[in-house]
Amino acid sequence: MSCKKSVFLSITVIPLLFTITAILSSCVSAAKAKDGSLYVWLTNSSRFILLPAQYIENPINGFQLFSAAYDKQEFQVNALVIADGTGMNMTLFNELGANMGELSWRNGEIYFSSSVFPKSLKPEYIIADFQLCFYESAALAKALKDCGLVLEDTGGLRRVLKGKTVIMEIEKNMNSVKITNHLRGYSYSLEDSVM
Repeated sequence: MSCKKSVFLSITVIPLLFTITAILSSCVSAAKAKDGSLYVWLTNSSRFILLPAQYIENPINGFQLFSAAYDKQEFQVNALVIADGTGMNMTLFNELGANMGELSWRNGEIYFSSSVFPKSLKPEYIIADFQLCFYESAALAKALKDCGLVLEDTGGLRRVLKGKTVIMEIEKNMNSVKITNHLRGYSYSLEDSVM
């Protein structure tokens, strides 16, 4: 990697990551339900309780290219994602292979550590988006119905609706998934990658 590219990454990408995560996490709040389950607000009035890991459709174990866009700004990082019926682990790396953060979801508990991302980042929202992309449609439909939302799933496209308003769209194919949150104004994708 050239020195110019490295300086560009240091000056633009890292501050951009801070800005995006601070904005996304400042839009919402997370807490535990009375039974101790973690939840997030998918809309200002729709509380989605995170599902147990057993509802994942297919295990994932590999490197992914994580691309995100918010407010006409874009960034990419590499991620090692390991997810199965027992939970999920995600480790984020920059282009040089340096660790930028780790997220773990096991037994209903979340562990998140990062020297790069702000402490205000609420990892429950990352888990919720991950579940909306990769968990079984029937389990998601029930959980979304319980919070006043509807899931439409045609196999390659999932849409989360409140009434007739599309809140989120998830496009899936064999090697990638893209989530667009129309309400919060962000999108990101995970693509199979080789580091």
